[in-house]
Amino acid sequence: MSTTPNGSAPAIDASIDVRGLTKTYRSPGRRGREVRALAGLDLAAAPGTVLGLLGPNGAGKSTTVKILATLSRPDAGSARVAGHDVTRDPAAVRRAIGYVAQRPVTDPMGTGRENLVLAGRLQGLCARAARSRADELLERFGVAHAADRLVKTWSGGMARKLDVAVGLVHRPQVLFLDEPTTGLDPEARTAMWAEIERMAAGDGMTILLTTHYLDEADRLADRVVIVDAGRVVTSGTPDALKDELHGDGITVELEDGTAQAAARAAAAVPGVVDVVADGRTLRARAEAGATALPALLAALDAAGLDVRAAGLSRPTLDDVYLARTGRSLEEAHRAATPAGRDTDVEEVAA
Repeated sequence: MSTTPNGSAPAIDASIDVRGLTKTYRSPGRRGREVRALAGLDLAAAPGTVLGLLGPNGAGKSTTVKILATLSRPDAGSARVAGHDVTRDPAAVRRAIGYVAQRPVTDPMGTGRENLVLAGRLQGLCARAARSRADELLERFGVAHAADRLVKTWSGGMARKLDVAVGLVHRPQVLFLDEPTTGLDPEARTAMWAEIERMAAGDGMTILLTTHYLDEADRLADRVVIVDAGRVVTSGTPDALKDELHGDGITVELEDGTAQAAARAAAAVPGVVDVVADGRTLRARAEAGATALPALLAALDAAGLDVRAAGLSRPTLDDVYLARTGRSLEEAHRAATPAGRDTDVEEVAA
């Protein structure tokens, strides 16, 4: 059985099979700069699984989804979804997929029921079938009590559930969820997670989930593909990726402006590796954390640096990202998000 070059899930009989995908955007104007969104991306998802595409804003996640959903064309490479080539047979791909974009797709001036019935009719359902499917989805997502209220009066979590329901109205084989919980409060995020788990386990559909939330990918994804600057840096099951990192994670909170000095001091402590300063936080790894942490704290004290808090943890997906790229996912996300605003690479090039 063959695998993709980066070692992702087997491509044979894959619901999603992407190989060597590249995409470059050019900013408007005569001297518009080029922005490389994808630089030879490979990934695959087996039927009935959740594939988590994890990375900071600007990593190429949304570009990948837009190409797979036939909303954009790649410059090079190939992609098949539900057995159909996205460039040669886009109509067949569209019939087989559901797509939930980052931004709302529903009409705020329509009711929840009206939005779902319209989506069903656009997908070719007859009027009776569309109404029946709308009722079914309203109950399933727990929003039937608001079915006949204008969507503009719904809470953010309820409206996001409606977006997902619209993507499911025609019972797709493959569902693309592009950062479905961004901007939701913790309670709404938890409810969305439960629904995604229910779809994967109960409906048997393949789900491609893009996210920059580590806990989300860890909980929901059967496999994770971590991307950075349009390339795959690693892939595998969440547990396997974390198990590759031996030892413990060390986190030290410091006073403002002292993290770089702390990193220099930490680098000289035996057994402490992968030292990264991120704002007021120092992150590192150690094979024997219980031994290395006291030595590290002593070194910081000797350097005259005040420590606010320190702790040990087992490896996380952020540790995996840090080990592969030299920076934390949180740091990379902040660097790619001007003024705290979610920004995809297409917007940078627009």
